[in-house]
Amino acid sequence: MMMTMEYHNPVLLKETVDGLNINPDGIYVDVTFGGGGHSKEILKRLGDKGKLFAFDQDQDALENTIDDSRFTLINENFRYIKRFLRFYGAKKVDGILADFGVSSHQFDVAERGFSTRFEADLDMRMNQQNALSAFQVVNKYDEEQLKQVFLQYGELRAAPAMARLIVEQREVQPIVTSEELKAVLKKFLPPRHENKVLAQIYQAIRIEVNQEIEALKEFLEQTPEILNEGGRLSLISYHSLEDRLVKRFIRNGMFEGEPERDMYGNFEVPFRKVNGLIVPSKEEIKINSRARSAKLRIAEKI
Repeated sequence: MMMTMEYHNPVLLKETVDGLNINPDGIYVDVTFGGGGHSKEILKRLGDKGKLFAFDQDQDALENTIDDSRFTLINENFRYIKRFLRFYGAKKVDGILADFGVSSHQFDVAERGFSTRFEADLDMRMNQQNALSAFQVVNKYDEEQLKQVFLQYGELRAAPAMARLIVEQREVQPIVTSEELKAVLKKFLPPRHENKVLAQIYQAIRIEVNQEIEALKEFLEQTPEILNEGGRLSLISYHSLEDRLVKRFIRNGMFEGEPERDMYGNFEVPFRKVNGLIVPSKEEIKINSRARSAKLRIAEKI
């Protein structure tokens, strides 16, 4: 018997789909399908000629596929968006929606190892076929690599000391479960801030395991080529690393530096910003605590 997958309410549902400014005959892409909440809302607004492609690298998400002739679910990482859209005959699309971060389902299944609430083997793979897991990061990375992971992706000031302690402890025996990792790093977890620091540690390891920053950059770099003129990006980020990249790319079409200016001092960028930053209402955060750190940015292809 197939297990029913529990996925919570999609974050900023109306605002994100409104941001796409949907043409009923258009072609749209939801690159983070998950429970299918955003996809269902897009399909409601599409006519018979409209088309929706969705991406999700997590095998579990395939259980939620939507029985609709206008819909195609692609079991791949969104970093390969251009390649797989071409494979399905879609060179250009009218809008792309992304809700980055971990799905509620991934947090709630203890054995996936994403949540600080459960004891589990160190895993954290969004694509369970991937070789690199949290176990490998914690037990095989050298001290310098671990330090960089905690500094860059967790923004943890104690990163050098944490990395040193992990390396010392795993020489005695491997660190296999989340509880063992917690015990090793106990002195860095003051009771009043334990959950906050643990969340930063988990975030850092998870981002490394899933190459989230590299995947995000590769995905964004392909969007100007894929979108039709007037096509929209509607992107939800959950932490400052992602949001900074999204914001810079919308503004400059690049992640570092400034675009070159012409002789008149103007520079060409692929997008224009639509509206300002959108965050969830207090009411939505009450219903869905996952929405608390969500930031939505919308852009239009020039």
